Amino acid sequence: MDPNAVSQQCGAALILSQLGFAGSKTDDAPKEPAIAKYPGFVLKAGLMDSPHALQVQKRLNERGCGPVDEDGDFGTKTADAVRTFQAQSKDLDGNALTIDGEVGAITWAALFGKDSVLEIKPKEAANELLREVLKVAKSQLGVTEKPPGSNAGPEVEAYLKSAGASKGDPWCMAFVFWCFKQAATTLNIPNPCVKTAGVHDHWNRAATAGATRISTATATANPATVAPGMVFCINTGGGKGHTGFVLSVTGGTIETIEGNTNSGQGREGIAVMKHTRKINSISLGFVDYARS
Repeated sequence: MDPNAVSQQCGAALILSQLGFAGSKTDDAPKEPAIAKYPGFVLKAGLMDSPHALQVQKRLNERGCGPVDEDGDFGTKTADAVRTFQAQSKDLDGNALTIDGEVGAITWAALFGKDSVLEIKPKEAANELLREVLKVAKSQLGVTEKPPGSNAGPEVEAYLKSAGASKGDPWCMAFVFWCFKQAATTLNIPNPCVKTAGVHDHWNRAATAGATRISTATATANPATVAPGMVFCINTGGGKGHTGFVLSVTGGTIETIEGNTNSGQGREGIAVMKHTRKINSISLGFVDYARS
């Protein structure tokens, strides 16, 4: 075997612990950061003279996904190399990467390791109310419909009643409202959450109620905008949706607590459960009651 041969297979030369890079470059080349930390925005074709693009180009070449010029200009060849990497790699949870030629938090973590996105992980909810809300939500883990598939049972009916809904209605949003109501009662403060059992109704009225809405595009580009205690909202089509709480954030993924769900992360499930979801899968966005 030729000791000087370079493998052309993506993945052959990865050194997981290496987060910075050394090498000569011309005076005109962009100066790269010492550590490959996620910059807080999605890198895509058209980005010019970027030290972050330079780091990506170097890592792509090291992984055998090039060759691409190491010039800091994120052009079509760099995007194609990113697609090659995405097609042959997994995210930190072992799931397939989206093949889009863009480097967001999830692809960045796959390229450079989990420590490269560690700094964008909010540690806890922003205020006492949201911390109490999550405490209440955690206390309901394992609650199930009785009988399964009925959208009924003592706890489920309490969720629905609190939001003004009826027995047998979908209850994921009612669960969110009930948790807010319990937390606000404990703290003896007004409940800021919109009183509704409808996900789309909640999303549409949240800003008027004083909450902050964060779009999926904003959250995907900068996961640091998402924090524990926020409410995620998903459009599932046909005027229907699904919702729950953000429990923690790691890079481009969130851990959640959701009502009316199942082991397949579906809506109209039977229990209160924890899930892990990609931020870019939250099709409506996030609602933040921290400043309401």
